[in-house]
Amino acid sequence: MKKMKLFAASMLLFSACIVMAQRAEHDVTNVWEPVPEVITPGDGTAPPSDAIVLFDGTSLDSWISDSGKAPEWTIDNGAMTVKPGTGGISTKQGFGDVQLHIEWRAPEVVKGDGQGRGNSGVFLMGLYEVQVLDCYENETYPNGQAASIYKQHIPLVNACREPGQWQTYDIIFTAPRFSENGRVTHPARVTVIHNGVLVQNNVELWGTTEFIGLPTYKAHDDKLPISLQDHGDLVSFRNIWIREL
Repeated sequence: MKKMKLFAASMLLFSACIVMAQRAEHDVTNVWEPVPEVITPGDGTAPPSDAIVLFDGTSLDSWISDSGKAPEWTIDNGAMTVKPGTGGISTKQGFGDVQLHIEWRAPEVVKGDGQGRGNSGVFLMGLYEVQVLDCYENETYPNGQAASIYKQHIPLVNACREPGQWQTYDIIFTAPRFSENGRVTHPARVTVIHNGVLVQNNVELWGTTEFIGLPTYKAHDDKLPISLQDHGDLVSFRNIWIREL
């Protein structure tokens, strides 16, 4: 009986040693720093608490026109709309790696077809375009349709809503990196979620957006403005916010 008790005690001690050893191995891989900042997430209407609001529906104070003057785009009912012929607009602040949320709407009254229908664009760093276009039952070249990386990457699917309805882009952008001699060392990368659907999956950009010719990289600043295009169509935008990454 005494031997049995000693054996049981030995087994308990052995088991305890194993547990302590496993716990020690577990603790070795615990990382306590850095501690992520606590933020308040958005609720679908309000942006996250750490976001920079670029347009809240009331003012274009964060933007400047291509001419260097105050934007002439119109504001109505919480949305800004392109005023054709007045030029594109850009943020006064420059950005590099970002998470960008933007909502857009093609005109309810359909005019034109192909690239002439609800055309605009979101230009990251003013150089890399995510296409805005009414592609609801509207045929065009796929690398120029809505949510394409213009003339570079075709979206995985066409997630467009009918004209006149609000649509969302959630864009994750990693800016390119350049060496001291101006050569690109890390190309830009983009993820686009269109109306809640992944349509660009961390794709690598081949260079700046070009209408004619092939894209190439030229060294530029680490941070540059976000731009919205005046393509002559009455495209509207609202609820624009951005998070620097």
